[in-house]
Amino acid sequence: MTTTLTPTPVPTGTSTRRCGRLPSWGLSAVGALGLAAAGALPWLVNAYVISLAATALVMAVLAMSAQLLVGWAGLAPLGQAAYLVVGAYTAASIATATSLGPLQLLAATAAGAVAAAVTGLLAVRARGTTFLMVTFGLGELVHAAANQWAPGGSEGVHAPPVVALPGLPPMVRPGWVYLYVLACTLVIGVAVAILVRTRFALLLRGIAAHEPRVQAAGHHTGWMLLAAYTLAGGIAGAAGALAIAVTRYVSPADAAMGISALALAAALIGSGSMTGACAGAILLVAARDWASGLLGGHGPTLLGLAFLLLAYLPRHRLAGLTTRFPRRRT
Repeated sequence: MTTTLTPTPVPTGTSTRRCGRLPSWGLSAVGALGLAAAGALPWLVNAYVISLAATALVMAVLAMSAQLLVGWAGLAPLGQAAYLVVGAYTAASIATATSLGPLQLLAATAAGAVAAAVTGLLAVRARGTTFLMVTFGLGELVHAAANQWAPGGSEGVHAPPVVALPGLPPMVRPGWVYLYVLACTLVIGVAVAILVRTRFALLLRGIAAHEPRVQAAGHHTGWMLLAAYTLAGGIAGAAGALAIAVTRYVSPADAAMGISALALAAALIGSGSMTGACAGAILLVAARDWASGLLGGHGPTLLGLAFLLLAYLPRHRLAGLTTRFPRRRT
């Protein structure tokens, strides 16, 4: 005897969307509330938390740099702090002539992009673990070169306070510095959001999924990956200029592997989302710095545990932990 299974009809007007996904207006409302809270932060917390929040924003920009390579090109870099240091030293050098922050930001972005374009000729020839090790080696070379030849040597250099716009006084108060860094981060975020919706970004995803097929379509994948690496270096250089605005100091220690590892971990936490990468960077900085005071100096231990959790947590679960905004179909 054969039993025929008849599908249950769906009532008219019943939505088949997943219940756990927020509607587009809900995501916009959450984003607006988050932006309002971020803007009001200087009036809600003390100077230490404000400085910590500004540092987290710098790391969020560096995480966007790493995410462009990890989430779109399928390449995991372990040397993005090198381009942050290039941008920071460039901004510090420009500060001797002018304290105008936007000018320092543009110069640092250009310096990071040029440095990435030169070193990327070597890096983008590799794939997988080899690419990871090559970028780690490049980062260590920049670290050693900064110790040897950068102004101030291993002691680093100091920079004067940044001026946001011509005619305004230098920003000394942590609240004003934070708002400046927040504004720059939003501008960089908008530019990156536009970039990842271009045909170029779609081709990068194609390279990550199946590079020979993209090559067979007539695209030179090597040059495309070099362009992505150059753009990522420019974003990291911009993070260096923002770091100068926050700390007014740069040293070769800023090129240490720990900074690059944190940016890469934030990108992996983001699981292909720029928003997730920024959120991951903020959480990791909070675990490293803010939780250290609450746990009696054990913040690095908590950060190490977070890295272990990241290594063993399946990627599909990581994707569920991050918020992804709906992408337009092209």
